[in-house]
Amino acid sequence: MYARVYLEITNICNRNCSFCPGTVRTLRRMTMEEFRTAADKLRPLTDYIYFHVMGEPLTHPLLPDFIRYARSIGFKPAVTTNGTLLSGRGQELIDAGVYKVNISVHSFEGGKEEDYIRYLTDCRNFAEVASRAGVLTVLRLWNRGFDEGRNIDTLAFFREHLEGEWKEGTRGYRIRDKLHLEFGDRFTWPDTACDDMGDSVFCYGLKDHFGVLCDGSVIPCCLDREGVITLGNVFTDDMDAVLNSDRAIAMREGFQKRKATEELCRKCGYARRFG
Repeated sequence: MYARVYLEITNICNRNCSFCPGTVRTLRRMTMEEFRTAADKLRPLTDYIYFHVMGEPLTHPLLPDFIRYARSIGFKPAVTTNGTLLSGRGQELIDAGVYKVNISVHSFEGGKEEDYIRYLTDCRNFAEVASRAGVLTVLRLWNRGFDEGRNIDTLAFFREHLEGEWKEGTRGYRIRDKLHLEFGDRFTWPDTACDDMGDSVFCYGLKDHFGVLCDGSVIPCCLDREGVITLGNVFTDDMDAVLNSDRAIAMREGFQKRKATEELCRKCGYARRFG
């Protein structure tokens, strides 16, 4: 069993954030039939399905239906969002039975101060309601070193407007039961155009997780945003064959020896944190 699988239900996003390189793939959304096919094939492999790779999942009109179906077959579905659409669609996630919501509160860049406060207020309001309803809710500030001091104000806002114990840990704060705030460093996304950093690489890709793009492409991790390392297709292929192909096995065994067998992995800034 894998710890989780990342399933991209759409690569369409309503933002253009500096930390996200986006994708040049054709923009698309999964249909309900495609989602059911993918979910059914992924269910024997993991208990946790994360709606996340590229795109903003809340732009997909069928997201609540996807969550309900995932729940009905035994998944614990999680959503990663930039938070900008929570004021209009957040309750739908709760009502559908979402297990976890990660809110990237570092997503708001530029704009007027009143717009930023309104954004934080929307995120706070959702976090308050969702966590009280039993939804594991995580506020993420994964931009350490690139926030231009704004993280201090953001943290102060949430500390003022979210009641809890605010117990500090290694990754951030446990505000209270089902509600956390996490810090993280900004990282360099893997890209074939980047410099080769050498093949001494360790990664958890294909060990405790893998990803699926909205066209069905199976990828080794959630950072292969263009499907450079496509191992197969969840819509048409047998998943056991895909995950135990020669290429997948070579990658997995290579990481165990701290060696990257793929060019893209040698150009991944995120993997360097495990070195």
